[in-house]
Order: sequence, then structure tokens, then C-alpha cells
Amino acid sequence: MAPYQLDATRCISYLTIEHRGTIPAELRPYMGDWVFGCDICEEVCPWNRARPQATHREFDSSAGVGSTLDLIELLSLDEAAFRERFRGTALTRPKRAGLLRNAAIALGNLGDRTAVPALVRALTDEEPLVRGHAAWALGQLAPLPDTAIKAMREALAIEMSMEASGEIISALDTAGAQRWKS
Repeated sequence: MAPYQLDATRCISYLTIEHRGTIPAELRPYMGDWVFGCDICEEVCPWNRARPQATHREFDSSAGVGSTLDLIELLSLDEAAFRERFRGTALTRPKRAGLLRNAAIALGNLGDRTAVPALVRALTDEEPLVRGHAAWALGQLAPLPDTAIKAMREALAIEMSMEASGEIISALDTAGAQRWKS
């Protein structure tokens, strides 16, 4: 915002863990492939240069879920599978909808077109937050196959959430308005 001032609501860690709603579209590209938290400020902070490395096993990335997540697999987790897989870990903090929202954003930012089928399936998720962010991610992966465009059109026709509807419309526009309006 200004020298020595920080808007914490724009922090990747805040957005991926604490924020419960829709992540503003203008901030999504800055999230890159971060799905949970962020260590950038820890890495660049001059106060951390002299800190000792953690030696406790519970801080090791192999404890719990590991250092990476399969983003496509995440999108397939229902509530029960989410609770079973992440019980006892910090990954329950954003709740299922938040973690899947974050996975969709990361997939859109990565540009991995192998994610298209998983994102299309996420258009039918029980959570409007997940559906909307999955649509946004699909828009980032344009050009899309006709099956994905068709799935977005079908999702839009039955979508009850105004926010998710807006995300789907925006994604369809990004993917090629001429193809979906006809």
C-alpha cells in the first residue's frame, strides 16, 4: 500500500487459509501455485536470516501430508474423504471448500490442460465456491474442448448461486464468447 504498510487481506497466506469466500479475480494470478499458506515473507524477512533451522520432526514436510499435493486429486475429495485424509493437519483450517477453491486457482495459474476433466467435474461440486473457482480456472485454460464449453453452459443453466453464475459467464467469455452465446 505504502512504505512500511501492508494490506494483510492481500496476503497469499491469508487468502488461502483464513479467507472463507471468493478470492478476488485480480489477486488470483498472484497466488501462483500456492494452495495453503505462503513462505515468501519468511524467506525475504531480514529478521529470519539468522534463525536456526527447525529440528523438530513435526515441522518436517514428510510429517502429515508432505510438501506437495496432487491438485487434480484434491478436486475429487468429498467431505468425508477430505476429513479422513487431512484429519489432524493444518489443512483442515480452510475447510474443504477453501482448499478446493485454492486448488482450482492453482490449476488455472499453472495452465495444465490435463486438469480440464477434473475442473469440469468440479462444476457440479456441492459448494458454489468450488464451482465458481473451477469455472475461472477453466477460463484460464482456453482454448477449451467443446465438451468443456458444453459443461459450462449446462452448469450455468442450473446454477443457483449468483456469484458462481458470474464466474461461469466470465469464464465462458474468456474461453470464447462467440462459441457459447449462440
